[in-house]
Amino acid sequence: MRRDYVTLNVRHVGRDDETLPTVVLTVDEQTETLEQRLVTADGDGIEADRLDVVFRLKGPVEDDATGVFSLSDRITGEFVLEVNADAADVLDLVDGARTDDADGCYRVVVRHDSEDVATYEKRMLLVYDGEGGLLRGHSLIPSGVEL
Repeated sequence: MRRDYVTLNVRHVGRDDETLPTVVLTVDEQTETLEQRLVTADGDGIEADRLDVVFRLKGPVEDDATGVFSLSDRITGEFVLEVNADAADVLDLVDGARTDDADGCYRVVVRHDSEDVATYEKRMLLVYDGEGGLLRGHSLIPSGVEL
């Protein structure tokens, strides 16, 4: 699935908002391909604890930086979705999620044809620089997790 078939929108990142910060990934490709990517080899839907969320910057962190936001299957390593995104949007999501005390720090929603096809509550989002180095200060890493 090509990155240009997916768009990313960040919602509910305001500090006064009681809703979990949310990233909405809207897919404009055929449903069959999307459905295949959201299930395991056994045909079960991918659970949130099996999904890794990563943002890789294409350059230094600055106001107009961009990168690739991706979801991947932790067990197989296969990409589920990727989308080009502005770093400001992703970093706003990280900042909004840090202020939330709910069980899920933020939510990922996958949409197709104005319908939510998958929703995941996540606590970790790793942000990497353009050379593959982890940016701990810009990442969401729950306490007790060692990388």
